[in-house]
Amino acid sequence: MTSDARMIVYHIPVCPFSQRLEILLDLKGLKDAVTFHKVDITVPRPDWLQQKLRNTTALPALETEDGRIVKESLVILRYLEDRFPEPMIRQADPYRHAVENMLIAFEGDFTTTGYRYVLNQDRDQRDAFRQAMLAQYRKLDDFLAHHSPQGTFLFEEFGLAETVFTPMFMRFWFLDYYEDFALPDTADYARVRRWRDACMSHPAARQVTHDEIVKLYYDYAKGAGNGALLPGRRFSSFAFEPHWATRPMPPRDKYGVSATDTELGLVV
Repeated sequence: MTSDARMIVYHIPVCPFSQRLEILLDLKGLKDAVTFHKVDITVPRPDWLQQKLRNTTALPALETEDGRIVKESLVILRYLEDRFPEPMIRQADPYRHAVENMLIAFEGDFTTTGYRYVLNQDRDQRDAFRQAMLAQYRKLDDFLAHHSPQGTFLFEEFGLAETVFTPMFMRFWFLDYYEDFALPDTADYARVRRWRDACMSHPAARQVTHDEIVKLYYDYAKGAGNGALLPGRRFSSFAFEPHWATRPMPPRDKYGVSATDTELGLVV
């Protein structure tokens, strides 16, 4: 594909749903097929983008070379698979593809549970959220232990299910940091731990780092998502500048400490 005929993905930096697309393109050797256009979550969407997206705000969205728009990350993944079938990342065999899709169907509840957990501001509810998160991991463990008991990935290689889940595993570094969450070292989490660890260490999944996630998602840990400002703050932790790498690590005690813009390294 030539440089003047690229698709465009409008995305929020460190968005897990956008990272899915980046992983898939990497697996297919097509990173140069798409231009990624960053959208600042801390300010209103520009009018030109709202017109393209028909006044919706959910990202990522893909614009084809002829100006058509495809939304929703799972839909975009399948669109890219259809357009660029070689190498195929999803399973070609109908039954194996069905198994793959059954696993992917767990992702919505898994993601929602993790984000509700990090957004929680009630210290007394921490254990309830922890138990809910562990229940999600046990569901994944049970599925993997049934369909691929001895494997690492769901099937022989990192595939579509891994592409879908890996960005969420990486975002949940914020649970490790702010909620001291960890999978118990017991047999009922062994299979899913093996899968999770292999997903996060795969060469195609290096778009974000632990410190980047922890720093940018600080406001989520304090209950403010999607670029909203917390009381007494002038800058969102999702601000483009100063660059996250120049900022200090935030305080881990999300319940007892509310860091200022200066303490978060957001003041130039």
